[in-house]
Formats: sequence, structure tokens, C-alpha cells
Amino acid sequence: MGFDMQWIEVNGLTLRYELSGLDNAPLLVLVHELGGTLESWEETLPGLQQYFRTLRYDQRGFGRSEKVSGSMVIEDHIADLAALLDALEIIRPVDIAGSALGAGIAAAFSAHHPQRVRRLLAQSLVTRSNPDTREHMISRAHEIERSGMRPQVDASLARSYPEILRTNRERFLSYRQRWITNDPQSFSAISLMLLDMNTDELLSQIKCPTLVLGCEHDLMRPPDTVRALAEKILGSRYQLVQSGHFMHAQTPELFVEHALEFFRN
Repeated sequence: MGFDMQWIEVNGLTLRYELSGLDNAPLLVLVHELGGTLESWEETLPGLQQYFRTLRYDQRGFGRSEKVSGSMVIEDHIADLAALLDALEIIRPVDIAGSALGAGIAAAFSAHHPQRVRRLLAQSLVTRSNPDTREHMISRAHEIERSGMRPQVDASLARSYPEILRTNRERFLSYRQRWITNDPQSFSAISLMLLDMNTDELLSQIKCPTLVLGCEHDLMRPPDTVRALAEKILGSRYQLVQSGHFMHAQTPELFVEHALEFFRN
């Protein structure tokens, strides 16, 4: 079983990535959530790597990848992933799974690069922000720049990681501590990117088999919202599951169950 975690310069910045699992197995790319890192996928790997080689990476601004400032657009994230695959000489079409904003990046990548994606799993798909919360998002982003992540953690996770999903306290506390270590400037910049992001029209351009998961306990992207997005993807399958906004980190065993059922059939 091969293993490779390191840094690589692509698309004008340095990304940390890990390529691991069965050497000759199909490749599954894992795209983490806003505020996440490649460690967000850690507990899914024992199940996924029984059948797949996995590529996970810290997106620009997150984890131990290069930090960012100023304005950016979703196309920057799409180009980062394309450049990462190029640099690693991954030519064959890949399977790709993303959670929340990561699902938005994975879906947009699938639309822009249909020849590079075999199948897509999008959980709690984010394609744009809620205009009703625009002023709050701007205020929070600027407050994070001023005072850091810690003052925001409890209010943020109250919505994205509700109490009903905290039965595994060690898992929750680990996630909370990791969230606090986000770089405030980068987190703010990427949060502000969401204000003008709208990839709804790209969904109709996705041609690969697609599974969209909505989560019963997702206060950020309620199931009805996610179902409506799934209907824009021709031939996609929508499924409601008992999890939350960060399903891969909150209920990793359940994520693996649905991922394997989809990707292996």
C-alpha cells in the first residue's frame, strides 16, 4: 500500500497533499469543507482504502497549504485541483467526492473538466451563499480578521456541528480544535469568496453519474435545498441521510457506506 504526503507547487502556490492506499486501485479524490483540512477525511480512509487509492489535499488557505489574502473566485479552486492532478501525472478519469463547499468545488470541477471525472459524490452541496445572510457573513469575516477564530467557534459549530451529532465527544473536540487553528485571514478571504459565488448554472453541465446526499441535521444546507440542486444535474440520484453538514467528519462510517455503494456499483 503506497503512501505519499508532501507539498507541491501548482497553479502559483504550494499545496499539501496525500496520495495513499492501494497502488493499482481506482483513484478517489476527496475535497474537504470550508474550514477543513485533509485530516477531515481521516476516519473515512480505512473503509475507502479497501477498494480505492485516495488523493486528499489542503485547499489554498487551509491546513498546511499556502495561506491566501485578497479576493478570489471558485475558478481558482478548480484550477488548483486540475493543476494538482497534472503535476501528479494523473491522466485517467477519477472518482471525486466533496463535502459542503468541497462538494461545490468537486461539482464545478466536474462541469469544467468532464473528461477527467468518472463519478461524482456531492454531499450538502454548496453552490452559492444565502443572500439573506450576506451582511452577517461580511461582518463575521471582518471580525475573524480582527479577533481570530476562537471567538467564532462555538456559534459556528452550533449550526454546522449540532449537539445531536456530538455523541462521539472525542471526534467533536478534535474537529473543534482543528477548526480554531484555521488561518483567520485565509478563512475570511474564502468566506468572502462565497458571497459572489454562484455555480447553479454549471450543474446542468455535469455529465458523469452523480450521487447527491442531503443531510437531515444540516442547518446550513437543509435537505430540500440540496434536493433542488440535485434536480439540476441530469440523471443524478438524491438520497437523504441521517447526518450533518460535515458528514464525512461527523459520521464517517455512514459516509463510507454510501460512498462505497455508489462508487463500486
